[in-house]
Amino acid sequence: MPANGDAPVPNLPASSADAWALHELDEVDSTNRHSASLPEWSAVTALTQTAGRGRHDRRWVSDAGGLWLSAVVPAPGEFERWSLLPLAAGLAVCHALTSFGLAGHRLRWPNDIMIGPAKLAGILVERFRPTTAIVGIGINFDNRPEDTDPALAGAVARLAGLLPAPPSRAALRQAVLDSLRQAHALLACGQSGALVDQLSPYWRRVPVRLTLRPAAAQIDGCFTGVDPAGRLLLASSTGPARSFAPHDVELLRELSPTDTD
Repeated sequence: MPANGDAPVPNLPASSADAWALHELDEVDSTNRHSASLPEWSAVTALTQTAGRGRHDRRWVSDAGGLWLSAVVPAPGEFERWSLLPLAAGLAVCHALTSFGLAGHRLRWPNDIMIGPAKLAGILVERFRPTTAIVGIGINFDNRPEDTDPALAGAVARLAGLLPAPPSRAALRQAVLDSLRQAHALLACGQSGALVDQLSPYWRRVPVRLTLRPAAAQIDGCFTGVDPAGRLLLASSTGPARSFAPHDVELLRELSPTDTD
């Protein structure tokens, strides 16, 4: 996660929410960008994002009705010691969703929360300064991104359609922030093993195809979890298991039985 130049601190109204300084916007290009120079334990939400992003600058449709949230957390020192932060954020989102009674959600390495084959939430962690990291979280609540991008039809899960009595977006936001603080504490205290253990129930052993960077080579295998550093573990019938860091993988595709024939 390369360090970028400091962006100006946005002039936003802030409110305190259980030790987080919360900044609420109607529309923004990217909540991550607006968080870039805010102090640690700040959070920015927006009703819509006009330039929401995922990994490798892929577009993330952030229409009205979703939860678009960026949280600034301490991350001092070499960023390798925080390599598990994206997975910690995924764990935080999963725990928050579970607290409202959701079942059946899972993690797709390294940054997606899925219901079956449909994406419910995504995470983008960026570092703009050497002492903090921005954890960007997007959760589909009752928005309809497929109306903006028809290619997303059938690929989106919405929390409001999964629970008989869904929480308010404010309650969901607070639950995510509370869980994120707890997951961050595990990393800050050097308890990465405990974090990996808590992640285990949210993984699913599935056949996957990796497109690697920078050569764009493709490798097929079976996802079996992550190692203590958060690297994907890929079992293959043609050789020993291999591990891959997020920056080495351009794209991960889960394969159907017909894909593996």
